[in-house]
Amino acid sequence: MATVHPHLDTQSRADEFLALDERYSAHNYHPLPVVIAEAEGAWMTDVDGRRYLDFLAGYSALNFGHRHPDLIAAATEQLGRLTLTSRAFHHDQLGPFCRELAELTGTDRVLPMNSGAEAVESAIKIARKWAYRVKGVPENQAEIIVAGSNFHGRTTTIVSFSTDPEARAEFGPYTPGFTVTSYGDASSVEAAISERTAAVLVEPIQGEAGVIVPPADYLPRLRRACDEHGALLICDEIQSGLARTGELLASAHDGVRADLYTLGKALGGGILPVSAVVGRDDVIGVLQPGQHGSTFGGNPLAAAVGRAVIRLLSTGEFQQRSRELGAHLHERLTGLSGVAEVRGRGLWAGVEIAPGGPTGRQASEALMAGGVLCKETQATTLRIAPPLTISRDDLDTGIDAIADVLAK
Repeated sequence: MATVHPHLDTQSRADEFLALDERYSAHNYHPLPVVIAEAEGAWMTDVDGRRYLDFLAGYSALNFGHRHPDLIAAATEQLGRLTLTSRAFHHDQLGPFCRELAELTGTDRVLPMNSGAEAVESAIKIARKWAYRVKGVPENQAEIIVAGSNFHGRTTTIVSFSTDPEARAEFGPYTPGFTVTSYGDASSVEAAISERTAAVLVEPIQGEAGVIVPPADYLPRLRRACDEHGALLICDEIQSGLARTGELLASAHDGVRADLYTLGKALGGGILPVSAVVGRDDVIGVLQPGQHGSTFGGNPLAAAVGRAVIRLLSTGEFQQRSRELGAHLHERLTGLSGVAEVRGRGLWAGVEIAPGGPTGRQASEALMAGGVLCKETQATTLRIAPPLTISRDDLDTGIDAIADVLAK
């Protein structure tokens, strides 16, 4: 079993970097006070040489661990050839990337972008244009149904339908055209959907809200409601997708196919931002030249890394690892003292700390001191998402650390 080196309360080089961040970077995050300098697999090393077990994996951006050799090789090879053309010209990685991603996901067409928020914004634009051009919704009257406690990004449009006061407050005026329903309550969607509904946009599992898994009938009922009213179902799989839950896409657990999926995070292999909207040809096909774009979207380096990610996923190895190690993770976490509830699927868990225990932030800081890095979400939830490459011994090391923190 790998050894965790505990944090030492001594003056360190980290203080220099923390002071620089405090002085010069925008204060839009509240990170743990650790400064990482190197990483490999499931382990990270800070500027003072202390090692930490990564139990967050970049919110699923590092599904394949740090510096996976296949992904580094693909990036290095492409760096020696071509990195950017813009979309003014074709390049030899874009077509293969789009074909391979469509084949992997069982979809028809791919719109490559960069960040996850860009993918969601793109899906919103596509759904609205489809509603006007295909469904016949009167101009400027298209509506998109979303779920409360959602997290789809932090752009102005996306925070317009957020129910998180911190994400939304003082960023108005807000973009209209969204109806918020209760997550997990299919009847609220069925009551809200109408002939003006362009799409229903939903996370198959809500990550930021605390790794919330909806009832088993939720996504199937949303699918039926969309079919009955001629609306699109959009599944945001940016955090839940690409093997994190034990399936390629989390929506597959409920036997549901969406019309559009948004993908990101792990699609870039933890190397650079890569995102995409994938889905039906007749839906994405409403976009014509000049109507949407991105200078860096689908660039040669991103496409080469994305293709290497697709190759890793196509074997099914990581889906299987997530299922098997995830079952072990959930079994052990559920039996821990100080745990009120464990939610999630695969190698993804929201650990609800029992009343009287530490806050999520306090638990995260205590784990950091013991050499394990994860992060709270909401006030009393630890979000656990180790790399899918983690060994069972290292997984147990992290679970043991959580047990120790909550027992104290």
